[in-house]
Amino acid sequence: MKASALCIICLVTFTIWSQEDNQLNFSLLRQNDVIQIENPDSFYKQLKQLRLSETTTLSFGGSYRFQTEAFINEQFDKSVDQTDYWFLNRFMLHAHLKVNDKIEVFSELNSSLITSKDNLVPVDRDELSFNQLFFKYHFSDQWELLVGRQNMRLGSGRLVDVREGPNVRLSFDMAQLRFKDSNTEVIAVHAIPVQQQEGVFDNDALEGNEALSVLYWIQHWTEATNTDIYILYKTEENKTWNAGTADDNRASIGLRHFGEWKGLKYNNEFVYQFGSFGDQDIRAWTASFNIESDFSFGTLGLKTEAISGDSDDGALNTFDGLYPRGAYFGRVARFGPSNLFDIHPYLETQLGDVNVQLDYVAFWRLSRNDGLYNPALILEYPSINNERFIGHQLGGIVSYELNKFLNFELESNIIFPGAFLKESGLGDPLYHFVFTTEFKF
Repeated sequence: MKASALCIICLVTFTIWSQEDNQLNFSLLRQNDVIQIENPDSFYKQLKQLRLSETTTLSFGGSYRFQTEAFINEQFDKSVDQTDYWFLNRFMLHAHLKVNDKIEVFSELNSSLITSKDNLVPVDRDELSFNQLFFKYHFSDQWELLVGRQNMRLGSGRLVDVREGPNVRLSFDMAQLRFKDSNTEVIAVHAIPVQQQEGVFDNDALEGNEALSVLYWIQHWTEATNTDIYILYKTEENKTWNAGTADDNRASIGLRHFGEWKGLKYNNEFVYQFGSFGDQDIRAWTASFNIESDFSFGTLGLKTEAISGDSDDGALNTFDGLYPRGAYFGRVARFGPSNLFDIHPYLETQLGDVNVQLDYVAFWRLSRNDGLYNPALILEYPSINNERFIGHQLGGIVSYELNKFLNFELESNIIFPGAFLKESGLGDPLYHFVFTTEFKF
């Protein structure tokens, strides 16, 4: 980023910061921003809540995210030149119209650009597109209908997530019916994922070879005990696993149990998948456990999960992570949620105004008969040996939030290959760095 541009952003941020209102809070999905401005005594406050009538408001906002990302030995082989770095810029601008507490129209433009990278993937570049564009109608305080294009996160984002880590978010063209009261929420969705293209307004609607149907029930039993119970049905043509390529039609039945018990926070999830892959039956599963506790020095936690891979029982046992976050195990994003077993302790602490996160992950293949997949669930490392251990990953994140408008983050990861990668001819450590600046308004 040029120094002059950064100075301009800092100047604007300082001006806005001096006018900030305690009832202005930004969300990951900007349609959920909390905006309650009693006295719009500045241009910025008027922009955030422009009152068109007694019952109609129009709000504008957006964000700019700049990242520098670098890899050394991205494919674990220093004999080949795999040292590279690139620059990512993401601009987002939205407008949110609310009428009579009944009607909402939300529109969000996205421009995700990248320079200095040769081999682009779909999550790297989208010059200009509608990231979100939907109409929502509130039948009552409990029932609402949404139609249009939207980012979607279900539960903890384990199976369906916004994909915030990469440069281009994941959008769905969908119809959604939602019921919600103080303790219960039920969501019914039929959605088609948007196939991102690199150009200007070239992301077609309702196109592609995939579809997702969802019935999702969230129940808050007590203040400390909650469950998500769901069924997701995904169809995908010409899906490639280690076992081959065929049409994949599978249902995922899941239970998430989360809350707090005797000072321990927990978030555990179990999913079983069944269906068909070509002429094979599908029998796949995952179990994930996450506990953490707060101490005087910070938060200490442990994650562990088992994710099934293919075996030799005549069925396809490879778990499909559906639409997970791109940075499933950090921004380094080398391994995806299929055929894995991992142990993941982590520490988060505060040093003055700086937040520090440290973690370690050990990875194994759960099945020797299946390969290793990337976060897009594309087969990256085929099963060409009988070794299980994939490697060790050490990671750290240092972040500083100047105010609600501007924050900075530096993340670094090192992966030391284990026996599986070494026996595949990939034995050199991988180094990864990414610096992020994000400005919201």
